[in-house]
Amino acid sequence: MIQMARSPKQFGAALQQRRSQKGLSQSALADLIGTGQKTISKIENGNPATKLETLFSLLAALDLELEIKPRSKSNPNEQWEDYL
Repeated sequence: MIQMARSPKQFGAALQQRRSQKGLSQSALADLIGTGQKTISKIENGNPATKLETLFSLLAALDLELEIKPRSKSNPNEQWEDYL
């Protein structure tokens, strides 16, 4: 399944959904990547101040990858500031 995420909140929700699909608790996922459960909770709730290194560790632990591609223009009124 492909999911689009255009904000930290959407990215966190996608990670939370994948974690649940894999049957992992926040604590179990945190142990896999060497961080704390609170960090996982913050990311899943859309914390924009997450280290890239942590995000890539999460993606790897959840068997996900990040793909960079040109943005679709589904809503011409969208502003970059809406995603910060």
